[in-house]
Amino acid sequence: MQQLSEDIRKKIILFQKTEITEYHIYKRLAKRIKSVENAKILDQIAEDELRHYNGWKEYTNEEVQPRWFFVWFYYLVSMLFGFTFGVKLMEMGEEKAQVNYEAVSKVIPKAIEYQDEEDKHEHQLIEMLDEERLQYAGSVVLGLNDALVELTGALAGLTLALQDVKLIALSGLITGIAASLSMAASEYLSTRSEKTSKHPVRAAVYTGIAYIITVTLLILPYLLFENYYLDLVIALTTAVVIIAVFNYYISVAKGESFRERFVEMAGLSLSVAAFSFVIGYFIRQWLGIEI
Repeated sequence: MQQLSEDIRKKIILFQKTEITEYHIYKRLAKRIKSVENAKILDQIAEDELRHYNGWKEYTNEEVQPRWFFVWFYYLVSMLFGFTFGVKLMEMGEEKAQVNYEAVSKVIPKAIEYQDEEDKHEHQLIEMLDEERLQYAGSVVLGLNDALVELTGALAGLTLALQDVKLIALSGLITGIAASLSMAASEYLSTRSEKTSKHPVRAAVYTGIAYIITVTLLILPYLLFENYYLDLVIALTTAVVIIAVFNYYISVAKGESFRERFVEMAGLSLSVAAFSFVIGYFIRQWLGIEI
């Protein structure tokens, strides 16, 4: 076995830690997943990680412990937000190791083989993962989009037109609840008429829940604070945060562009809110309403 420099040895030990850590993550996820096919895929990836770990150990002759914090962190993230999101989030972090792989490959050619397997084989396996919540992501997007656009616009218009937090909250809740039921029914009928593997009732439930949660978060400031302009600012800020969080989730889980989706959704919601705010002012003046 060739003599390794201290720098190369440290890099390989880091590879070992990464491989054994991911082995434990994939093994734990494989045991918790109900789908037999998904469990097989994750179990196969875990065995690949263990094989890589043992391959690197031949060069260091050293047993390395996994980073247990990351084992439990990614395991919990996967349980909370879905195993596809957790796995892909973990793989995104692994891309940072490419520079180290290139440096080591100049001394150990086998590093190229391991890198290729990480880049191709495992990524192909990950793309085969099929998770129910991602199948219904379109329904969640529909609920979020409609709730954000309609409610931010309605709240902006109501804020200037009514200028009373209780009336604004009441009007917003009635509008939001009615709209959520309407959107859920529309999604049910739409999914039922399409040739898709999605269940119409589940699609409707996902749409309705996404809508109601969004409505609740946007209305909440009006139930807590008396300054309606402050409430509107908080509601709009909340809308932008919801858009950012959800689009980050989708960008990781489905490999789509975060910036493009975020700018489009945020721009649309805020533009509608600004337009509605102006309309609320003119309607108030036209009707001569003084509260």
